[in-house]
Amino acid sequence: MTKALKLAVVGHTNVGKTSLLRTLTRDVGFGEVSHRPSTTRHVEGARLSVEGEALLELYDTPGLEDAIALLDYLERLDRPGERLDGPARVARFLDGSEARQRFEQEAKVLRQLLASDAGLYVIDAREPVLAKYRDELSVLASCGKPLLPVLNFVSSAEQREPQWREALARLGLHALVRFDSVAPPEDGERRLYESLALLLEGARPQLERLVLDLEAQRRARRQSANRLIAELLIDCAACRRSVVSDTDAQTRAIGELRQAVRQREQRCVDALLKLYAFRPGDAAASDLPLLDGRWGDDLFNPETLKQLGVKVGGGIAAGAAAGAGIDLLVGGLTLGAAALVGAIAGGALQTARGYGSRLLGKLKGQRELTVDDNVLRLLALRQRQLLQALEARGHAAMERIQMSLPADTTWREGKLPEALHKARAYPQWSSLNAPARLNQPERQEQIDLLLQRLTET
Repeated sequence: MTKALKLAVVGHTNVGKTSLLRTLTRDVGFGEVSHRPSTTRHVEGARLSVEGEALLELYDTPGLEDAIALLDYLERLDRPGERLDGPARVARFLDGSEARQRFEQEAKVLRQLLASDAGLYVIDAREPVLAKYRDELSVLASCGKPLLPVLNFVSSAEQREPQWREALARLGLHALVRFDSVAPPEDGERRLYESLALLLEGARPQLERLVLDLEAQRRARRQSANRLIAELLIDCAACRRSVVSDTDAQTRAIGELRQAVRQREQRCVDALLKLYAFRPGDAAASDLPLLDGRWGDDLFNPETLKQLGVKVGGGIAAGAAAGAGIDLLVGGLTLGAAALVGAIAGGALQTARGYGSRLLGKLKGQRELTVDDNVLRLLALRQRQLLQALEARGHAAMERIQMSLPADTTWREGKLPEALHKARAYPQWSSLNAPARLNQPERQEQIDLLLQRLTET
């Protein structure tokens, strides 16, 4: 079994060390993130594993606070006639009383770096390049361990990346990684581990294995996320409410439909947050402009008629012959009462169970309320926007994701996917209807087709 690579995450106080670890471990609860200095007071660790094998151990350390004084102190530790190298000088410091008193914080950092294979030196790229940071690097370099600078917060408009690159080069640190623990680049982790592999050639195989696993996880998350969105859209497209022709009843039904769809969208939002390991409440579905709903004649759309037509050789045809026949008026698309009575009389019990209540409701003047096409488009756009935000969000981010009106035009124009038109004819496909039959193969087939459309776009 490969020995896990140990990395100490080091740097000045309040530069985002814990934030970086939250993002690398996808753990929003790791450590404590705060704008207050010296939030981390002790060493905390996390382990990254693949198939149960630990490949990487990451250690969060306290912030360096007084590197200038520590560097002066270290330079005075040599006895007359001695010229200690860096690690020996640090070891003498750690054995002394100052490591337990004045420089207790710095001692914790140096002990962990000495016990690690390398260090990630985290830099707040928004900060000016000051002497204290140069002294920190000199102190850390005394441990004799490879250091990889990580420029954090490079997405900020206030970042000073060019100045930091120049300063690091003057100190002999030419390899560095651009990262942002709040909004990490898609390839940020891969670049970080590839840069480490250049410094630690012996650890290359396990770092490459870790990168491959991270890529596989990313693809699997995206596929699962698109499936959640496809299930939401099928649920809402198939949702319907039968309402009597009464103004008050219709107003209540529209309100109930609006609430049902809003709650269903929030369930999708919650599932996406959980899938990407974020906190509940990091995003919320705002009010949906459901307009006035949609009064649908989906009982008589081509897909429904095809379902009925499948049974022409059975009871419905026999009943229609015995009664008045199927009365489909081309203009109004209404089904005569005699056809329904004849179908039931002819023994089409399965068909009657599936459509009888809807047919009778239609004959009694009831209307069917469904979700408007524009709302389905908006649901798709908002969830796709949320998915993009989650994929670009670091686990140290504190601000709530705002689900505003998306600018994406992919779902605004053209026809809705055929799977959603088909779902309108199958109210049993929606978890918002009762009784729901969510395991039907036909429903799964349409979800797969919709998933393919979402993946392509």
